[in-house]
Amino acid sequence: MIRRTTIALSTAGLLAAGAALALAVRPARHDVPDVAAGTGSRRPPRVVIAGGGYVGFCVARALRAQLNLDQVEIAIIDSRAYMTYQPFLPEVAAGSIQPRHVVAPHRRNLDGVTIITGAVAAIDHAGRTVTVRPPTPQSTHERVEPYTLTYDHLVIALGAEARTLPIPGLAEQAMGFKQVEEATALRNRVLTRIEDAASTWDTERRRRLLTFVFVGGGFAGVEAIAELEDMARATVRTIPSIEQRDVRFVLVEGSRRILPELTEELSGYGLQQLRERGIDVRLNTFLNSCVDGHVVLSDGTEFDADTIVWTAGVKAAPVLQTASDLPIDARGRVTALPTLQVARDGAPVEGAWAAGDCAAVPDLTSEDPEATCAPTAQHAVRQAKLLADNLVAVLAAGDENGVPLKSYAHENLGTVASLGHRQGRRPHHGAEPARLHRLDRSPRLPRLRDADPQPEGAHHDGLAGRRRLPSRPGLLRLHRRARRGLRHGGPSRRRPRRPPQGRRQRGPERSAVDDGVEPACVVLGAEQISLGADRHREQPAGTVGVLVDGARLVDDRHR
Repeated sequence: MIRRTTIALSTAGLLAAGAALALAVRPARHDVPDVAAGTGSRRPPRVVIAGGGYVGFCVARALRAQLNLDQVEIAIIDSRAYMTYQPFLPEVAAGSIQPRHVVAPHRRNLDGVTIITGAVAAIDHAGRTVTVRPPTPQSTHERVEPYTLTYDHLVIALGAEARTLPIPGLAEQAMGFKQVEEATALRNRVLTRIEDAASTWDTERRRRLLTFVFVGGGFAGVEAIAELEDMARATVRTIPSIEQRDVRFVLVEGSRRILPELTEELSGYGLQQLRERGIDVRLNTFLNSCVDGHVVLSDGTEFDADTIVWTAGVKAAPVLQTASDLPIDARGRVTALPTLQVARDGAPVEGAWAAGDCAAVPDLTSEDPEATCAPTAQHAVRQAKLLADNLVAVLAAGDENGVPLKSYAHENLGTVASLGHRQGRRPHHGAEPARLHRLDRSPRLPRLRDADPQPEGAHHDGLAGRRRLPSRPGLLRLHRRARRGLRHGGPSRRRPRRPPQGRRQRGPERSAVDDGVEPACVVLGAEQISLGADRHREQPAGTVGVLVDGARLVDDRHR
């Protein structure tokens, strides 16, 4: 006879046990000595992080986890109060996921860190000061005077911004695609133009409204046009007065191929997929003018378009060139050592650190001695962790001299490009299919449940068939289903549950992949790769996955 014993704990007991366990497993925090103040007294050292993107956000989180906030002051400066998960902006523009799922608010994730909303206007490292320009009030548009902050250590994490060219009409007509607000505005623009075209009988005006031009064939431009083309054609199917042939998407790329980050084979595959879907891809072509929406290309083509999206590259933050005394390279990036210290003529600059898109960090894994790390989040988040570790070591020692620091070296894991419409491509780098993520720019987004609400002005919710990003338990459940499908070559083979005897079954049971309906995305591990809009009526029954460079991905419906 087996006797079962049940141990019941009260809520208070469970909380006490959890707190004790958390204290037991939490690593010891480093002690930081005070620094001398101007009046002869001593004060805690101050670390100012310029930029709240990948590097700034991750550095601040790592510092607050390793240091006692009573012994050090940490401040982060950014014009936005959240970090944007930029690899998912095409999915936000297409309505596949909600804008609040691609941002991580600073205040909710960086408790104990001083959050300063404003732009970095100038850096005077010789005087250890940084000038902050507060945002201009939208109601009064009055100019707010900038102010200065002093620091002991400065982390340059300003990232990059869109690189524009002096093209006539570009500033007035084109839209950017680097922030979540721009992705939401672009979705609203496309859906509004389709509705406007459905309400006009003017042929020329309809052609202009239904022409969408994307300039730049990199990751951002290709993924954005693929996702939005999916959304637009799915929307047009519901409007009897507009034919699919009326919608025109044009991709303009100045080089000889799209997706230069990928190999020739994968780039050619992406070009083939876009053209088979009716997207007009112009290679070796430049935008000469777009005054009043009249597009003039370098190959002599002219047409009118009401929507022009500029995704032709990025550049380091301009303040580093115009209002900073830190050393920079020919591309405007701060020169840095492998230890992520700012370097002048090969020697470290005391109290200055840099990482991410605005830093020229040597790539120790490359055979080229002049090579620097690519501007991707794959490098940014790893550089941020190493930078925080080295900065903690310097703060704990009280002096940079003689402190052993680690050097950054990371070999590229690979890249993934989503093309919408169940299309994607990636090169092999030894990654298991079940752990295939957005390897090029996508670490796990911190605390999705703490995301901010949708920005104002987002009055379009996209297609009714699109689904929200699942919760943490839902992601884990979908992950188990995906792993089970990858082991057995297909979805779960468990037999459908039978209804209890005597109770009438209200409807047929649904399997992991509903017959004839394609899911909006696949979930692998804890990330998702968007595959575009639901393509019902076009997907045959029984389809269980999609091949991405030989790796079988198993689909699973969001519920």
